[in-house]
Order: sequence, then C-alpha cells, then structure tokens
Amino acid sequence: MIVSKSLRWTEACAGMLLGGLLLITSAQARAESPVLDTLQMHGFLSQALVITDRNDFFGPSSSGLGSLKFTEIGANASIRPHQDVLIAAQVLSRRAGGDGSDAEPVLDYGIIDYQMLSNQRRTLGIQVGRFKNPFGFYNQTRDVAFTRPSILLPQSIYFDRTRSLALSADGALVYAEERLSKGTVRAYAGVGDTQAGDDLRRTLRLDAVRGDLKSKTSAIAQVRYEHDGGRFVAALTTASANARFESGIPGLSNGGFFFEPWVFSLQYNEELWSLTGEFALRKSGLEGFNDPRFNFDVTGESWYVQYTRRFHDDWQWLVRYDSLTSNRDDRSGKAFEASGAGPAHSQFADDITLGLQWNVNPRVLLAAEYHYVDGTGWLPIQDNPDPSETSRRWNMLLFQLSLRF
Repeated sequence: MIVSKSLRWTEACAGMLLGGLLLITSAQARAESPVLDTLQMHGFLSQALVITDRNDFFGPSSSGLGSLKFTEIGANASIRPHQDVLIAAQVLSRRAGGDGSDAEPVLDYGIIDYQMLSNQRRTLGIQVGRFKNPFGFYNQTRDVAFTRPSILLPQSIYFDRTRSLALSADGALVYAEERLSKGTVRAYAGVGDTQAGDDLRRTLRLDAVRGDLKSKTSAIAQVRYEHDGGRFVAALTTASANARFESGIPGLSNGGFFFEPWVFSLQYNEELWSLTGEFALRKSGLEGFNDPRFNFDVTGESWYVQYTRRFHDDWQWLVRYDSLTSNRDDRSGKAFEASGAGPAHSQFADDITLGLQWNVNPRVLLAAEYHYVDGTGWLPIQDNPDPSETSRRWNMLLFQLSLRF
C-alpha cells in the first residue's frame, strides 16, 4: 500500500482526534457537563450481490451465482466541545472486489470544524483534517447507501475504479453560506493532499512499474445555489488534483499525474419526483517522463440524466442514462485501438439503468438495479486485468441490503 508522509500525519492526527474526543467524553461525563449531550454516534452496513453476464464487476460477478464482494461498513462519532466547534470522524471498511485486505478499516474523514461566524443570514467556517471533497452532488456522502439514489452512482462522474482520488483530502476546507430571500448560496474551497491510492495506480497502468505514487498538494472549489427551499439546485465544481510518481527503474525519470475536472450539476425537485443531470469535462494525464510512452494528455467527457419517482411513501424507482467518453478527440476509441493500447470499447461506456428502492423502515433499505452497458470505460481494472478479454456489451444486476443505526 502506498502511504505518503501526509497520510501518516493525518492518520496520527485522527488517532489523537478520536482519542481527544474520548477523553473529552470521559472528562465531561465525570463533570456531568452538557457537552456530553452533543455526542452522537452512528453506523451503517451494506451488502450487495452483483451478477453480470459478461465482464466482472466487484469480484467474480460473471461466474457462479455472482459476487458478494461489495460490502460497506462505517461508524462515525461527533461532539461539540464548544457551540462553534465540532469534532467529527468516520472509519470506513469497504470491499469492492479484490481480496480481504481491501476491507481494512481506514479513516474516511476526521475534521475539526470551527465556525467563526454564524447568524440568521450567513455562516463562515473552516474544517481542518481529512475532509470530504465537495465534488458534484453526491461525493461527500457517497458511501452511505441511504443518501444515494441508486446502488451505484453514475460511474461517468463518480468513478469507483479511481474513487480514492476524488473522495477526500488532507488539509483545510473553508466554507460559507449566504441565505437570501428566495434561496441559499453555498461556497467551498479546499487545499490539501489527495489520496493517490492503488486504484489510481492500476488505472494509470503504473502498477507493473517499480516506484512510488505519492500525492501532492491539490485544490478543489464548489459554488452551489438552492432556490425555493431546494426545488431547484445548481452547482459548479472545479479541482486540480496532482500526484508524483517516483521511478524505481534505472533510466526512467520521475513523472507527474494531473486531473483537472469541471462539473456542472443541475437538479429540479417536486414532491413526488426529481430530475437530475450532471456534465463534466475531465482533463487528465501523465507528464515529465523521459520515456514518451508514459506521457499522455486527454480531455474526457461525462454526463448523465436521471429521473426518480417516489410512490407509496417509502418506495422509489429510477431511470438513468449515463455516458462516458475517455477522450473527446477519439470518441469511438478506434485510434486508441489502432495504437495497440487496447480495445476501442475500453474508451467509452453508455449505461442505461433501472432501479428500485424500498425503505422498509428508517433503518432498513432494500434496493435492486439493472444496467445495460455498451462499453467498458469504467470497469474496475483489478477485476478485469486484461482489457482484450472484455466484452463490449454486457448486462448487470445488483441487489443490496442496507442497515443504519
């Protein structure tokens, strides 16, 4: 596992943060202070079954009775030692294919949140530690099934095969909220080290190259407007994520990775239905290697349109069209295939999704989902190590049970 100095520092701080939280709790319990009344602890668990007719997704889904290797378990705690200060952290164990080591618990977020200004009209605050990136509509709560409209989020925007890059950062996030007569404006700006995990290294095909992929200082910003109590929501997100590959091969120089997306998000909500769409332009590449075969610079395009309908109080169905293009200058992937880099269908993916959710009660959620996919642009590399053996058109069924407390 690749562990940067900043990651070790953050995990050490998180340990002190959680330890401090427990010490505060213990001390306040002895003193019978009202601070203890602010302590909150929650958790969740989700288990899914994934079945595909071709290709594998989150384990050997195309063989036998499918794959049960999609599990999410999380626990979080928060406390307010002062009315303007919040201490919060969450530990997450997530397995999405791979072996058991992938389910090792990790720090999902761990922050000290200080609000220097808070009144009826505006709020201004800062989070320090490991914060969740404000990316699109769903990234900050993407691992809690109860907050997702479907079992899988649109893969063209919320990549699961490179999720570590977008998930969180170690640094500081400033946020502001301005409440207007008919709406609310929210703004976020964060600076910190991204999580350059093994998933990113596999996707970049650097897993077979001796060396280390280390995160570098990156930035993210989002402006969001909610009108008429959330009836209409619009957001614009941009980021500059960076990492450095330190080569361990004689004769191969070090290089850098960059990811610069722009995401436009729109949503319209009525009492019984919602219409959501997001569009992204994604510039990414490797640069600085003295071997030109490693360097590339492409701009990808992602978008989806999603309609959800609520009925019988606790049921919801969904239909979505999701489209991914890895390179706008080679939408069909034919040039990519002609270069010998892999099959054309690995450069795009068009996904038609039908989903159904049933909130059995506030603590139990059952969901089912069907995907018809043309292309393999977002298939996990670890489940499909040889792209030439994948099929262009494939079907997927998912079933999930989720609990929370």
